[in-house]
Amino acid sequence: MRVAQTEQDNKSVDGVNAGTESGAADTGKAAASRRKILVIDDSSTIRRTAEIFLSQAGYQVMLAEDGFEALAKVGDMHPDVIFCDILMPRLDGYQTCSLIKKSPRFHAIPVIMLSSRDGVFDRSRGKLVGAHDHLAKPFSREALLQAVQACLGGCAQDEGAAVAA
Repeated sequence: MRVAQTEQDNKSVDGVNAGTESGAADTGKAAASRRKILVIDDSSTIRRTAEIFLSQAGYQVMLAEDGFEALAKVGDMHPDVIFCDILMPRLDGYQTCSLIKKSPRFHAIPVIMLSSRDGVFDRSRGKLVGAHDHLAKPFSREALLQAVQACLGGCAQDEGAAVAA
């Protein structure tokens, strides 16, 4: 009986906390809802996980299974941030990132590389093709959202400078 009551108390506390947090999160969601994020990964699990985390934070999420599909979506949707897996069939993440960065129309879109490989070589190669950052898989909700926030904050200033030039 005592355990059941404690669990019920915890649910009540969680409900109150969730309500308080959702009020603060709603403000963040209003700002995030204007932002479009493209997630490119050949793993349906990674795509779905990222979609859930980002959608819950209020972002508009687009998904692509490979680099070719992603390039079409970049042209159609012009996302604010792109998460790109490195190891994919047909067109890998480095090639996809390089093509996006070579485009005068899309070069300012920040690309964050996703990979289970988190070595210096992989990070360096990503930087060489123009990636803004690197996020190791599997990622947590917090790490994914921090990467977006860091990118949007820093990249918004970079884009303003590029437009002014």
